[in-house]
Amino acid sequence: MTDEILPGLGAIGEDRLLDGRLRLLQPRKGHRAGSDAILLAAALPALAEGPLVDFGAGVGTAGLAAALRQEALSVVLVERDPELAALAARNAALNRLDQRVRVVVAAIGERGDGALQAGLPDASAAWVAMNPPFFEAGAARASPVPNRRAAHVADTPLALWLKAARRVLRPRGGVTIIHRAEALPEILAALATGFGEVAIRPVQALAERSAIRVIVSARLGSKKPAALLPALVLNGPDGRFTAESEALHRGEAGLA
Repeated sequence: MTDEILPGLGAIGEDRLLDGRLRLLQPRKGHRAGSDAILLAAALPALAEGPLVDFGAGVGTAGLAAALRQEALSVVLVERDPELAALAARNAALNRLDQRVRVVVAAIGERGDGALQAGLPDASAAWVAMNPPFFEAGAARASPVPNRRAAHVADTPLALWLKAARRVLRPRGGVTIIHRAEALPEILAALATGFGEVAIRPVQALAERSAIRVIVSARLGSKKPAALLPALVLNGPDGRFTAESEALHRGEAGLA
């Protein structure tokens, strides 16, 4: 079977995550769905009907994984690239989630983000999930593949992503972020305005190694103190997933 070709993304193929239960159409080259999105979805609390808003959703991986785990949850996937957003909508239908999932084509944190405001009214979301670009422009060598470059190199500060989250969240709503461990000071500084009840979970490739990721959650308007949670160790000494990591990647357990 010949791959579909999209002008801005190239060849499109189908992959399966969560032990085959999550079907994803995504580019063969460039940024592809992986552990970060799955761990982000696993770290979300039980949200009843939500809605959950997935900022920078790409092809919809985190939001769709959350919708599969939480059977009543409604999800809004926000993605600025029209071709990726179209794939996210197709993925919602492919997984029979299109009755609970909708897509908003909009940028996060940019001036004049009328499309975001039109698609997401103020104080309308129960929770926001985000897996923002990890590197500032100039801080890392940018990929020549456009969708990988956009996914990895930030042109909008994290503080503006959190400002957008504050606007769309209901009172006492919350946010969950996955990011490089080195970004923790920036995350905490951005959460200092409006958020509390911060929970930080380090993610380590191996037990004896430093964290490579942090998963940080916070609640709007909360005055509760911060908490440092036990680390998630992805792999054992043999390089295979730990039992906890395996369960998370199969969609059999959560982190919240």
